[in-house]
Amino acid sequence: MTRAADTLEVRIYYQDTDCGGVVYYGNYLRYFEQGRTHWLETRGSSVKAFMDAGILFAVVHAELHYRSPARYGETLAIATRLAECRAASFTFAHEIREKRSGRLVVEGSARLVAVDTQGKLVKLPKALRERLAKAMGAA
Repeated sequence: MTRAADTLEVRIYYQDTDCGGVVYYGNYLRYFEQGRTHWLETRGSSVKAFMDAGILFAVVHAELHYRSPARYGETLAIATRLAECRAASFTFAHEIREKRSGRLVVEGSARLVAVDTQGKLVKLPKALRERLAKAMGAA
């Protein structure tokens, strides 16, 4: 990950795992979501404020590559960076590692589009596009 990446730590609890104590595969998408929200908020963009303004973000493509299992009791470091920004969409790259060992657990990406409350595609607000472009330039 680049210097424009932001890292969030998540501890794995029993609720996150399957009967074998391994993180249930679908939870990695939830961890990606947490990483994206954290990334945006640390750069002055509140997802809640966009929702209140009638702008929602919908995931239209997600990709995950499982590299090794994460287990109950471990702490994960979720690194998130902005990979691409377009007029109505943006793509985040995610990398999840086990914190103590640095072992790569999952890597992937998610592309989001901006929609209104009726689900119609809209351009990203100018202020957000400018912040995203600035963040891309810092990479």
